[in-house]
Amino acid sequence: MTPERHQLIIDEIEKHDVVKIQYLMNLTNASESTIRRDLSTLEARGYLKRVHGGASRLSDIRTEPDMLEKSSKNLHEKRKIAQEAASLLEEGDCIYLDAGTTTLQMIDFINPEMDIIVVTNGVMHIEALGKKGITFYLLGGYVKYKTGAIVGGSALSAISQYRFDKSFIGVNGIHKEAGFTTPDPEEALLKTKAVNQAKKAFILADVSKFGEISFSAFAGLDEATIITAGSAKHSFDNYQEKTVVKVVKT
Repeated sequence: MTPERHQLIIDEIEKHDVVKIQYLMNLTNASESTIRRDLSTLEARGYLKRVHGGASRLSDIRTEPDMLEKSSKNLHEKRKIAQEAASLLEEGDCIYLDAGTTTLQMIDFINPEMDIIVVTNGVMHIEALGKKGITFYLLGGYVKYKTGAIVGGSALSAISQYRFDKSFIGVNGIHKEAGFTTPDPEEALLKTKAVNQAKKAFILADVSKFGEISFSAFAGLDEATIITAGSAKHSFDNYQEKTVVKVVKT
């Protein structure tokens, strides 16, 4: 029966974190097509995340890795994403750079000879922007040491003064139904403003963020273009029904 099979799949993922389709087929005596449909259904309901060849457990919705942990993960993919994002910049652009490791990497690829103005809430971005001689404005507010982000009422008030040609935003979760999410409600408010006050908004995310759901939603999928990196084994068809996904090949 489908409900019992679904519960069995959920239980196995809770035990093992990652399970393969073949393992679930053997466990349930179901066909590959049936298991794939089950995984798609359970992913849509927020119980798991599809991965190549199987499914994995979702991260805790309030889990927030620190900058050191984030900077050591998927570095090659983040560099590719950052380079692609920087290639979209045009002479005279006023942009918003969200706090985060991928947006930080993006600074390396900004041409300092272009007349670009940056607004950011990223403490870690200050030195990189200064070294390249890029004109920037730093939002004021409460500093979250764990993520290097400036948040709070002061930051929200400050960002309200600006309008952007392009905003580049980090994310913890991308889900077809839940949209773009992040663990901290205060960061979510700032990200919402950055998306709404830009002519074009871009979400910079490696493939680990797809299928994840965090505590606070800040935008729907249709409100921003996703820039990611992947190979032939990665499929973003479910997301391209609702938004544009620019995939940089790795």
